[in-house]
Amino acid sequence: MTERTDALQRLRRANEAAVLGELRRSGALSRGELKDRVGLSRTTLFAIVSDLLERNAVVEQPAPDPGQPRGRGRPALEISLNSRGAELIGIDLQRHHIHVVVANCAHEIVGRYSAPVPADSQAAERAAQAIRAVEELVRRESVSLAPVQGIGLGLGLPGFVQNPASADRHAMTPFAGHVAAELGRHFGAPVLTDNNSRLAALAEVTWGAARGFDNAVYLRWSQGVGGGLVVNGSLVHGAHGAAGEIGHTSCDPEGKPCHCGGRGCLEGLISVPALLAACAERGVGVRDADELIALAAGGRPEVADILRGAAVAAGRVLAALAAQVDPECVVVYGEPAVLDDLVLAPIREQIATLSLPSAPRSIEVRGSTLGGDAAALGGVALLLRTTGQDLAELLDRPAPEAAADNEGTSR
Repeated sequence: MTERTDALQRLRRANEAAVLGELRRSGALSRGELKDRVGLSRTTLFAIVSDLLERNAVVEQPAPDPGQPRGRGRPALEISLNSRGAELIGIDLQRHHIHVVVANCAHEIVGRYSAPVPADSQAAERAAQAIRAVEELVRRESVSLAPVQGIGLGLGLPGFVQNPASADRHAMTPFAGHVAAELGRHFGAPVLTDNNSRLAALAEVTWGAARGFDNAVYLRWSQGVGGGLVVNGSLVHGAHGAAGEIGHTSCDPEGKPCHCGGRGCLEGLISVPALLAACAERGVGVRDADELIALAAGGRPEVADILRGAAVAAGRVLAALAAQVDPECVVVYGEPAVLDDLVLAPIREQIATLSLPSAPRSIEVRGSTLGGDAAALGGVALLLRTTGQDLAELLDRPAPEAAADNEGTSR
């Protein structure tokens, strides 16, 4: 019985995808035209259209007047995609910022919103911040929030998202579980939760710098340092949900203690706060990441040396990782990633020199193309993959418009 139910659900999803695909390709069509083009029976087609109308995924409106006199009766009606109807929500809840994107039934991004949030909020306030951000996006962008089909939630707060103490690999920590539960209750939709750097990796593979690659490493380098791994087209979580924690690779076992419990972690060497502290030690006062990058780009030698040294350290860790997972592409996101010669070039050199240099292969090193809301986009990508969307069709579409700036700090 379960198999039959699953088969019927798959058939319905396929029929629905065919209807939406035809509307995407052809624009507004009458029910009769849709029936003929998609090849469904009248009963099946009308049932699918009725459901899509109920969900605000499509709209029904009178056909344009062709200028010809009509007989008596109701005017002809056409069905079209509701370009402002949002069914999928992606949220990136960082320590200092929140990013939200919403997508319509055609899987097109129809709205995005970012805002600063207090750093030390507890779980209940984090959930309230996320709800307010979605509602503010809906208000500002005049989006019609259709019955939400799913929420992809990225968390970039210290600690795990999955609970390493649980035998259930899907079990979340109490903090993550509370935020997800509140969002689910408020919007009446399932919530899929993951580490925000991991979701950003998925977005880069789906729409961004690593598009077209099935194997990629993502380095998120900003206020903190995180990462994500895509292997054979799938996100890697590991046994305890800790895979891809590039920032917590120990570069010096005798180094400074890290909040993760380890010592000498990469994050403590190359994060933006660590770089600002290194500048101060060399007598250069630097206020923030923007000034750091400006001084390095302008040729301030002390700052350039510090950033180049940080890039070499990052490159060594990435080279070791590349020897294990054999990626086709490494994507670097964060303020330093805009400096190709000072940052990306040393990373390329370290990978080429230290990661199986005699192997006949090439590993691309690229800066992120999706900007600060990559993880929120990754939440949408996670929903699309999890609900069985055909990614071949998804990847044929243009990438969502990149964020206007590189806002958004890492974990």
